[in-house]
Amino acid sequence: MVGTVPLAFAIGNGAAVPAMFVFAGLTLLCFSVGYAAMSRRIVTSGGFYGYLSAGLGRPAAVGGGWAAVLAYNTATVGMTGAFAYFAQLVAASYGLDWPWPVWAAIGLALMGVLGYRKIDFSARVLAVLMIAEVAILVLLDIAVLLRHGGGALPAASFDPATIVGAGLGVSLMFALISFIGFESAALYGEESRNPRRSVPLATYWSVILIAVFYALTSWVAVGAVGPGQLRDVAGQQLGNLFGGLTDDYLGSAVTTGMQILLCTSLFAGMLAMHGASNRYLYALGRDRVLPAGLGAVHRKHGSPHRASLTQTIFTVAVTAIFALAGADPYVNLATTMTGLGTLGIVGLQAAASLSVIAFFRRRPDRHWWRTGVAPVLGLLGLVASAVLVVQNFDLLTGTTSTLVNSLPWAFVVVVAAGAGFAFWLRARRPDRYAALSRIAAERGGLAAVPDPEEPGDQRAEAA
Repeated sequence: MVGTVPLAFAIGNGAAVPAMFVFAGLTLLCFSVGYAAMSRRIVTSGGFYGYLSAGLGRPAAVGGGWAAVLAYNTATVGMTGAFAYFAQLVAASYGLDWPWPVWAAIGLALMGVLGYRKIDFSARVLAVLMIAEVAILVLLDIAVLLRHGGGALPAASFDPATIVGAGLGVSLMFALISFIGFESAALYGEESRNPRRSVPLATYWSVILIAVFYALTSWVAVGAVGPGQLRDVAGQQLGNLFGGLTDDYLGSAVTTGMQILLCTSLFAGMLAMHGASNRYLYALGRDRVLPAGLGAVHRKHGSPHRASLTQTIFTVAVTAIFALAGADPYVNLATTMTGLGTLGIVGLQAAASLSVIAFFRRRPDRHWWRTGVAPVLGLLGLVASAVLVVQNFDLLTGTTSTLVNSLPWAFVVVVAAGAGFAFWLRARRPDRYAALSRIAAERGGLAAVPDPEEPGDQRAEAA
């Protein structure tokens, strides 16, 4: 909210940004309907990897799994850069002027320790931070509403003329970025008590609450600043926009709290992306399409500890390379890596929608809305979103470098390589190929994924 929404105000369609959050929420809710239907039948720590296997086959699953590893790992690196940047700024304003690599090292050390342990411990940390962050923005919403009444929610934000104005695509892109990660509930299916109930509920409630919260708070911000001057003010203040609003409406002490919570929010993002990355490394290692050691589970913590260590080492290495090169932690590291991760995740969501359609196409439990119309609507919206992210990738990265802005092609290479590896396994290692997405069941009671290459009756029985 603090870092992205002001940018959407400034270079997007201004006062209509709240409407973009509503549209993005509706699109992702359609995606979630099919995603939840799939999660009730498939329980896996492989997330997109397991779902693509069930609907589109093993080659698509391996290609998508490798793409997920790249997407979530780069997103983790990007969050690390953002955390280090803002932690340095906030600490320096209070006299603690440490260089950003020091703050990155502190964040990575904490992330590594928490990620090594069982997920419920990290979940408690995330819950405390999230509650505090939401609370301070809700207080701001209430203060603005009390001062301005109905004027705090201007009709201009949902005026069709404003919505279709210049910057529509940019605002929609930023709105979709704000939802990234909501789909990761499925990654923890094997670690939850009742995954066929909790995963769909978590997915639905995540989309609904994110959409309502972002739409309402951004709408109140439009009212506080004024629709007519919003672009100019947001362009001048950017990351300081919400700090200025809290100074005005709640006082400087609350602004201090917001600055601290901005840093904890970014750390929470690091930890969440780290956890998602671990589960993909674990699932692919367990199926031996990545080194088998990654599929190990800690005897005491029950966590994918080797996958966690691998992801931490990767993030440390990439962050160190940027630091040694003298790169800026935000303009270079955070924006580039987060932009790349965002594109990959949006692409995977689109592929998952297609997988839902394919999985239920000939099944007796298909439903015209849940497994038909809703996934199609989600697919169309997500494909359009992926196109927008590619078209505006230079805005995400903040650079005109041809090399940097060509990074989205990495996903094409990774997906092709993963699918090619699966075809090689089918030809040369048919036993390993046949075991893909089923090794879970053979190694300790984790759920098997139905095979789209089996006849329909056998697939229904397997599900």
